[in-house]
This record gives sequence, structure tokens and C-alpha cells, in this order.
Amino acid sequence: MALFYSAVLAMASEKSELKPMELFNGRDLSHWSAVLAKPEARMEDVFSVSNGMIVCKGDPLGFIQTDKKFVNFRLVVEWRWAPGTKPGNSGVFLRINGPPSPLPRCLECQLKSGDAGDIYGFHGMKVDGDPARRVEVRHHQLGGDFVGVKKRYANENRPGQWNRFEIEIYGRDLTIKVNERVVNEAKDCEWVYGPIGLQSEGGEIHFRTVRVIPLQ
Repeated sequence: MALFYSAVLAMASEKSELKPMELFNGRDLSHWSAVLAKPEARMEDVFSVSNGMIVCKGDPLGFIQTDKKFVNFRLVVEWRWAPGTKPGNSGVFLRINGPPSPLPRCLECQLKSGDAGDIYGFHGMKVDGDPARRVEVRHHQLGGDFVGVKKRYANENRPGQWNRFEIEIYGRDLTIKVNERVVNEAKDCEWVYGPIGLQSEGGEIHFRTVRVIPLQ
């Protein structure tokens, strides 16, 4: 009997994948909206589509987010820094929630050149991880009180080359792969539905694949 219940619990804990969704159709930014630090700025001034890519100029600070909300999913994002330019800063936002803000309450998977794979929880968004790699910041001008978990490994390609993020967030666990290598993990992540976002924060960055696979 004990073995039977163990098997039932194991089956219940298994993840099941739903149909993959292409969040970027390669043509336009339908089903995305922008939150930008400059009220007069329009989404198309910062984020545009060219040659099947999302082109983000990096200024002003802000992000685009999906119309739909997600909680448990696998996410594939391919990005590169604009060839021939100095690489900058950006990020992929998960479970965005709270009042609109250019740096919202969310979990961030960092894309800053040299730091891709770091994890942050802004404005008190709960996240935790290895104490040796955990950082805590209070009263940050943009991010409020936040906690971060620095990556274990660096695995980015050279600036100008394409990179691949594979992010899995399920319940309170978050895992990040950069170019097929697990570079970071976090636990005790706050569990809330929210949009997925792509950040503008200095330096022109390009995105192509943005695909989500909901999990249940």
C-alpha cells in the first residue's frame, strides 16, 4: 500500500507540457504592450521589428510585456547584442505584477553582458538560492528592496553572436540555461501569475525566438 501511494504522489508531481506558444510572430509586436520611463515615448520608438527580430534600442528604460499572464512554464529566448556596438544591459522578466513601473515587481533573468543568468526579485518579489551566491539590496532607486542569486557559470557567446536562454519556472523553482548549460538555479520564488517581459536598459539588443511552453 505504501508503494502504491508513493507512485500516485510521484505521478501527481510530474510536469505536463501544454501546447507551445510563439510569443513573437516574427512580423510585428501584436499582443505586446510597453511600459517606459518617459511618458512621451511610444513602444515603436524603442522596440521595433526588422528582419524577423525584435530590435530594442535600449533607451529609455522600460520593457514590453505579453498580453497574457503565465505562472508555470518553459521559456526559450534567443538574443544578441547588436553587432559592432558596445554590449549593454537587458533582462527577461517573469511573473510581472504590481503597479506599472519601468522596473516592475517581477523576477528578472539577467541579460547584462557578462552577467547573463543572474536572477533578481525586485520590489520585494520573493526569491532565494545558494547562500554563497545570494545578494541583498535595500532601498534601490529603481528596484526597491531586492534579492539576487548570482550565476554559477558564465556561458555567453561573444557580443554580436546569438545566445539562447532556456528558462524553466515551476512552482517555486527556477532554472536557467545559457547556451544549453545550466548556469543558475533559484528556489522559494513567489508564485503569482503575470506577463513575460523583455527589458530596455542601455545598449541595442536583438531578440528572435520568444517561445513559451506552459506547464501544469
